[in-house]
Amino acid sequence: MKHATAENRNQIGESESFDPIRRSKIVGKAKILIVDDNVPLTKLLVSLLARAGCEVQAVHTGKEGVQLAQETRFDLIALDIDLPDGDGYQVCREIKQRHFSRHTPIVFMSGRPLEKDIQRGLESGAVDYITKPFGIEFAPRLLSHIKSNKEDEPITKNAESDRAKVLHDIADTVP
Repeated sequence: MKHATAENRNQIGESESFDPIRRSKIVGKAKILIVDDNVPLTKLLVSLLARAGCEVQAVHTGKEGVQLAQETRFDLIALDIDLPDGDGYQVCREIKQRHFSRHTPIVFMSGRPLEKDIQRGLESGAVDYITKPFGIEFAPRLLSHIKSNKEDEPITKNAESDRAKVLHDIADTVP
C-alpha cells in the first residue's frame, strides 16, 4: 500500500470527494455507533472519529447494536458482518425495521471482499460497504454519509484544522 506523504495528503485534502467536512458540513456534532467484535480495531476507529469531533459509541455484538440503535438516535452506524452472535446483514435489517433508526445510514465494514457479499450488504439496507483492511479513505468515506441540515454553511477554520488532524492521524496508521 502506498504511504501517505505530506504532498499526497495535501492533494487528497483538496479533493472534493475526499473532504468529509465539506460533504457533511458539521461532522463535529455527529453521533456514530460502531458495531464490531474486533476490540483493537474498534478502539482505533473510536479514536480517529473522536479526533474528528464525533461522538462515538462502540459495542461488540449485534444484539447490543440493535438495542443501542433503538435507544439512541445516531447519525451513522458502522457495522461489521461477522459478529459473535449472528451476521451483520440481519442486524442491519433489524435496525432498518425500527421506526427510530430506519433512516440512519449504515455502512458495512468487512473482511469479505467478494461482490456477492457487497451486494448482499447493500440489499440489506446499507448505504456503503467498505472492505478491511482499511486505507486512508476509510474515515472520510464513512463520514461522507453523515447527513447535515446545514447544506450552505461554510467550512470554518476549526473544521479545516480538524480535517487536517484526522487526515494526519489516518496517514500515520497506514503501513
